[in-house]
Amino acid sequence: MFCRSRASRHLGPGRAHQRAADGRAAHGRAVLFDVRETAEWEAGHAPDAPHPPLSRLVAGEALPPAAQGGPVVAIRRSGRRSRQAVEILTGRGTKATDVTSGMVARARAGLPVARPDGDDGAIA
Repeated sequence: MFCRSRASRHLGPGRAHQRAADGRAAHGRAVLFDVRETAEWEAGHAPDAPHPPLSRLVAGEALPPAAQGGPVVAIRRSGRRSRQAVEILTGRGTKATDVTSGMVARARAGLPVARPDGDDGAIA
């Protein structure tokens, strides 16, 4: 669920994956995006996840078009910096949450992690 209370701003990796994949979910489809820096993203990311690095969000850069106007789920390596992204995004009026334990938990859950060329990726 997306709301401004801290207790409700986190999704497990499976639920985040489901929210990004299922447009029929109760709260609507969310855009999962990876806010890690470029080298981390290139090592391995969620397939089809837009890549607005946290440093660019901090600098005020606009969201990628796919993430504008709808709910967003931010993911990082372990989750700590994605919470910072959520704070920035909610401050801009975007409905945002983060993935508990980030890409590390996503990989442990057996969810796909890919490099830009489509091959299997690793968490950097």
